[in-house]
Amino acid sequence: MLKLTGIAAGLTAAATSACTAPSPVPDLSRPATSAGIPTPSPSPVRPFTVSTRRGAFVSRFRPSVTTRWSMAVPLPEQANQLLPVAVFLHGRSGSSDILLRELAAHRALQSYLADGGTPFGIAAVDGGNSWWHARADGTDTQSMLVLEFLPFLAEQGFDLGKVALFGISMGGFGALLLASLGRVAGLRAVAAMSPAIWPSYQSGMSGAFDSPADFAANNVFPLRPRLAATPTWVDCGSEDALAPQVRAYRSGLPGQVEGGIGPGGHNMTYWRSVLPDVLDFMGRSLG
Repeated sequence: MLKLTGIAAGLTAAATSACTAPSPVPDLSRPATSAGIPTPSPSPVRPFTVSTRRGAFVSRFRPSVTTRWSMAVPLPEQANQLLPVAVFLHGRSGSSDILLRELAAHRALQSYLADGGTPFGIAAVDGGNSWWHARADGTDTQSMLVLEFLPFLAEQGFDLGKVALFGISMGGFGALLLASLGRVAGLRAVAAMSPAIWPSYQSGMSGAFDSPADFAANNVFPLRPRLAATPTWVDCGSEDALAPQVRAYRSGLPGQVEGGIGPGGHNMTYWRSVLPDVLDFMGRSLG
């Protein structure tokens, strides 16, 4: 069995923690029950506080590399109730650290929960510059995510029957590819933020594919009909060089697609600006 070790981090988002409430004082102004005892007031709802965790493992799909992970978990966790989970795929030259560091997803999740959103966790895992599919050098981060990381998340108390995928740039492509291939049985939604996608093989793909044949096997454009039953979000900044490709991809998706083209470029400022809407989209799909 895969051995993953975690380093617990402190709570990272402020929220009011409710102590055990004292017994309610009877309100004699309210109607009494049939036993002559006033109906007690309902207990206050304890707010969720987001906790962050980090850890690492050695994957058989990424030999000789330490694979790190990060997650944001709403607390208190409900007894005998598994949380849905959204898995984040990072972009090129990134890592799982981006989830909590540059993207600050734990803070956005805290705000989402404070507004009454459906509780779910967020988790990220390192993928290197593999473009989230099997490569000629023997790495296969897509299989690592499906066969190692998702089972680990189940051990951590997440419900693999309610999974969302989301990512930025290279990770946006990876999320769309994985969703289109149907390798996540419990997938409820996919969201791609500025996905790095192309309709045809090009020289400027920055090592995304090993060959034209590798591109053809992993081209998300012909796979669009497979997302017909999956709630889908695809967005991109209007100043992003990828915007024309993203528009073309969106135009051929079946059914209603959320997201769109809005002001911004291919950068963290843009991704942080759309993240609250992405969380709301995934929460509605995971609820």
